[in-house]
Amino acid sequence: MSFSGDVKKELAGQVGGGRHCRLAELSAIISFAGKLSAADKSLCLKIETANSALKEKYKKLLSLLFSIEEPPGGLFGEEALKVLESVKMWDAQKNRFRDMETVDGLLIQQACCRRAFIRGAFLACGSMSSPDKAYHFEIVCRTKKQAGQLLHIINCFDMEARIALRKKNQVLYIKEGAHIVDLLNIMEAHESLMNLENVRIVKEVRNLVNRKVNCETANISKTVGAAVRQTEDILFIKNTMGLESLPDHLREAAGLRLEYPDAPLKELGTYLNPPVGKSGMNHRLRRISEIASEMGKKSKGENAP
Repeated sequence: MSFSGDVKKELAGQVGGGRHCRLAELSAIISFAGKLSAADKSLCLKIETANSALKEKYKKLLSLLFSIEEPPGGLFGEEALKVLESVKMWDAQKNRFRDMETVDGLLIQQACCRRAFIRGAFLACGSMSSPDKAYHFEIVCRTKKQAGQLLHIINCFDMEARIALRKKNQVLYIKEGAHIVDLLNIMEAHESLMNLENVRIVKEVRNLVNRKVNCETANISKTVGAAVRQTEDILFIKNTMGLESLPDHLREAAGLRLEYPDAPLKELGTYLNPPVGKSGMNHRLRRISEIASEMGKKSKGENAP
C-alpha cells in the first residue's frame, strides 16, 4: 500500500468524540465525494469512491450519528434527506436544497470540528506523495468556492496551503515537509506522522553528510590545485634562474614545497625554523608565484622578434 493509502487507512479509524465533530467530517465527505440523483422517483444520496477507507468511514459515521446502515445503492428518500438536513445541505422548512459546494459555517466553528472537516476532505479527495521521493500533500476540489473554503480552514492552523488549477479542478496543495507533518497532526494521523518524521530525519542527515563531503572534496581539490601551481612555479624558477636567485626565506619555502608537494600550508609552516603560520606560508608561496610570473613575462619579451 502507498504512503497515502496508509494515511487514509489510519484516518478511517479516527472518529471525533463529539457529535459536532462527526457531523463536520460527514459534511466534508458528502461535499467532496457525495452524489445526488433521482431513482424510482426518489432522491438517492451516495458516495462515489473506490477507496475502501472512505467507504468504511462513511458507513461508520452513518451508524454512529443516525444508526443507519447504508444499503448497496445508497441512501434513499427520507433517510437521505435526514442526513442532508443534519449537515445543513437540505432545508426541511423551505423544502429545498442548500449550498452543497461549501459547508455551513456553523458546522466548523470549533477547532476540533475544523480538524475533522480536513480529515473528511482528505479521505474523500486527498493524496500524498511518498516522503522518500518528495513532500507533496493535495486535496482535489470540485469548485473554486469549495477550494477557497478549504484553504481558509487549513490556513487557520498557520499552514501555507496554496491553490492551483489542474484541468477543470481546483487543487489545494502543500509542499513544505514541516507543514505536512503539522497537517498530519491536525488530522490526528499520528502513526503516519511518526513515519514521515523518520524519513525526514534520515533525508536531512543524508543531505547534511553529502554537503559536508562535497565541501571537503571542494577544499581538497582547491588545495591540491594550488599546490600543483606552486610546484610548477618553483620548478620554472629553478630551471630558469635557479632557486639560489630567491631570498633565503623564499628559497626555504620553495624547497619545502618541492619536498612535500601534497602537504597543506599549515603543515609546511611547521617545518620552518622558526615555524610560521598558514598565512605566513601562503604569503611566501604567493610571492614566489609572482616572481615566476614576472620572469615568464620577461622571458617572452626577450624572445619576441
